[in-house]
Amino acid sequence: MNGTRLLLPLLAAVLVAGTGCAKADLGAPGDTGSTGSYAADAAVVQVSYLGGFVSPDMLVTRLPLVSVYGDGRVVTEGPVIAIYPGPALPNVQVAQISVADVDKLVQLGVDAGVGANVDYGRPGITDVPDTKFAVLTPSGIKTSQVYALGEADGHGLTDPQIAARAKLKAYLGQLTDLPKTLGKDAVSESKPFEPKALAAVSRPWIADASGVGQQPEVAWPGPALPGEPVRPGFDLGCVTVTGDQLTATLAAARKANTATPWTSEGKRWSVAFRPLLPDEAGCADLKG
Repeated sequence: MNGTRLLLPLLAAVLVAGTGCAKADLGAPGDTGSTGSYAADAAVVQVSYLGGFVSPDMLVTRLPLVSVYGDGRVVTEGPVIAIYPGPALPNVQVAQISVADVDKLVQLGVDAGVGANVDYGRPGITDVPDTKFAVLTPSGIKTSQVYALGEADGHGLTDPQIAARAKLKAYLGQLTDLPKTLGKDAVSESKPFEPKALAAVSRPWIADASGVGQQPEVAWPGPALPGEPVRPGFDLGCVTVTGDQLTATLAAARKANTATPWTSEGKRWSVAFRPLLPDEAGCADLKG
């Protein structure tokens, strides 16, 4: 990891396969399923950033802005202390809403046009991520992917494209402020998310050129690095950490920072940590 972390706004979303914008027809009102019809670990609503001008390891380890699960868990990335080097572990938080409110968030997404065959245009702006929306309905996953959604609307967009983008921006606003959207007592207080598995994305360690003091080495307590290749074209490997190794790795990572050199197999490595979410099983889930 490059030692800096983007502070992402609170949004809501669902993990889905693929990166293209779906071309399904807009779902009819009520296309959300009955309350409690989703599996507990199913990612039902999600908004994610894809691409953009960030480091290769961040492209692999970047968390969805918010993931809403079938049992009402809402997983987000909380604020990160503004220091360098920053904490090694991301600040992943989980809150709880009712399964009935999960249905409401799905319907709001369908109403906003997620999954509709809509032209959102492509503004003349560079190095900005796509925003991918996805909602899970009984008729399948509905997705929409929009480039530079948060940027100014005047960059060569038509009025219909601006209007379509406005609906998704409004949906983001609803997902950003769930107490306002669902009711002030509808969302529990957040608490730290406890992952059942952790992806560790490593690259050969390079001495920090920023003038920060030398960081102490830490013996890597997980599976041997670097692991399986991820992100073709870049020298990145990934291992999935579980069980007793997960406990030991989390304990070590909580004392480390983004510039810590980890030693494994006689070599030094920089490691970016990605807690795996309830619907993720391993490094393969980060390659999409």
